[in-house]
Amino acid sequence: MHALVLVVIAACVFVLAYRFYSAFIAAKVLSLNPNRPTPANTLNDGRDYVPTNRWLVFGHHFAAIAGAGPLIGPVLAAQFGYLPGFLWILIGGVLAGAVHDMVVLFASVRHNGKSLAEIAKAHIGPVSYWLVLVATLFLLIIVLAGASIAVVNALFHSPWGTFTVGITIPIALFIGAYLKWLRPGKVVEASIIGVLLIILAVVLGPVIKDSFLAPYFTLEKKELAVLIPVYGFFAAVLPVWLLLVPRDYLSSYMKFGTMLLLAVGVILVNPVIQMPATTQFIAGGGPIIPGKVWPFMFITIACGAISGFHSLVSSGTTPKMVANERDIRVIGYGAMLTESFVALMALIAATVLPTADYFAINSPPALFQKLGMQVQDLPYLSALVGEELAGRPGGAVSLAVGMADIFSRVGGLRHLMGYWYHFAIMFEALFILTLIDAGTRVGRYLMQEIGGVVYPRLRDYKWWPGIIFTSGIFTFCWGYLLYTGTISTIWPLFGVNNQLLGGMAFAIATTFLLRMGKAKYIWVTMIPMIFLLITTIVAGYQNIVNNYLPKNNYLLAVISAIMIVMVILIVADSVRVWIDILRGKKPLLKDDISQPEIKEMPTKYLSE
Repeated sequence: MHALVLVVIAACVFVLAYRFYSAFIAAKVLSLNPNRPTPANTLNDGRDYVPTNRWLVFGHHFAAIAGAGPLIGPVLAAQFGYLPGFLWILIGGVLAGAVHDMVVLFASVRHNGKSLAEIAKAHIGPVSYWLVLVATLFLLIIVLAGASIAVVNALFHSPWGTFTVGITIPIALFIGAYLKWLRPGKVVEASIIGVLLIILAVVLGPVIKDSFLAPYFTLEKKELAVLIPVYGFFAAVLPVWLLLVPRDYLSSYMKFGTMLLLAVGVILVNPVIQMPATTQFIAGGGPIIPGKVWPFMFITIACGAISGFHSLVSSGTTPKMVANERDIRVIGYGAMLTESFVALMALIAATVLPTADYFAINSPPALFQKLGMQVQDLPYLSALVGEELAGRPGGAVSLAVGMADIFSRVGGLRHLMGYWYHFAIMFEALFILTLIDAGTRVGRYLMQEIGGVVYPRLRDYKWWPGIIFTSGIFTFCWGYLLYTGTISTIWPLFGVNNQLLGGMAFAIATTFLLRMGKAKYIWVTMIPMIFLLITTIVAGYQNIVNNYLPKNNYLLAVISAIMIVMVILIVADSVRVWIDILRGKKPLLKDDISQPEIKEMPTKYLSE
């Protein structure tokens, strides 16, 4: 199978889905009203609520939702072969993920930019409100730990990679100061400087590797597992203009540009997919994912098909910038399809490697020996990139090798594969560090919101003792999981919690559709919700019984069990409201008025 065939099929499916299915949802299910003022207009404050061009909002939304998930998940799921992941990315992205993002974005716009928890409070009740807050906090802790493990496994004993990724932090700080004090408002100028400095960081990598500085950038896994949470702490407390904003827009250039380059490379090179369509591990027993293709493939590929994490963005900054309701279609549905395409590119990049090489990279050496496979090109590839590639599980390394392999085949650039590889590692790390920036800050807000029940002053987002205390507690939580976990324990936990949050968001969205009088269209959200919840609860149960308890990993078992129970309670609470609506015990909403309970300003989870 040639990669170009998969790209053409996916492109056709996504174009047709956007043209017809998203149009149906926009017109019939949501009844988008271009004449209805959005909160960006009615609450315009020049800071959080600002009517913005749809394509700028599209770029912001895509950069926010496209974290580590669409890169790592498809690579890990290649354990089952390329076909299961390919089909789930297509079907899940079209019928579940894009629908999820679009409907939640619409609901938040209709609720003056409120968070998902506030929407649940308005239509279901206070119990669901608190359950959603706690579930979101759990998810963020696990997301940050799972994403960070991929960086740790890619950078340990890699002075070139560690320098290249690490230097992007002072680059972001410099660009933040540049725009604040040296050249205010010169965004294009600062962007050019930032991108050139990032490229220079890759070029200087070999110099650092061969210099007296190499030992300072040659770190063990445990050292990296401490340094990354320390970075997350400072990202949560520093002003957004100093680190978060410059890193966000610099990484957005990297995200769009690199994936475009990869797509062009796939078209020009048209590599052969060397991974079989399915492997023997679809029945279980694989070295990477601890379970069968159903249900574990559906929680491993999360963000590329559907992600509950997206509900935090679709009810966060994005709805406050939507200038017209008709833009919801291109932003909500379109950005998710773009992310699905990114996931497909990641899947292709990993599966063009020889099968044995893929498993050698993504499996601990002891487990790989038990597979009885013989590596093919891995020693040669390791020599080309200047790193030992075997035994680096987590998906990041195999993806970077696959990307570098494709790039280096264009125009006879094979001798530059080491640079391509470390560029790809930096590209992935920027995805993940951006997630750490925003995720740790959002987690701090959630802890302040929840802790404010006990000590009200914690809800003062400008009170420095509260900022430092909650940032420290939240960072310690996900840092502890990172320090003690592995990709085989943390990523399934992330997948379960992420997809449970997606099912929960579908339940809340279904409630809102019923309140709108759209009962005949709720199958649009209910069908993916039912599939997602059944699949994820089964995966969560199997993960607890077969993965965590036999290894005495009681903490992760308890976290999984608590999350499953919380989501079941939220869905049960939603069903109770559905019955009341269908029986006429709850009034339907009128399209031309806002409800009294949703007029107040939203919480500040994604802004400060």
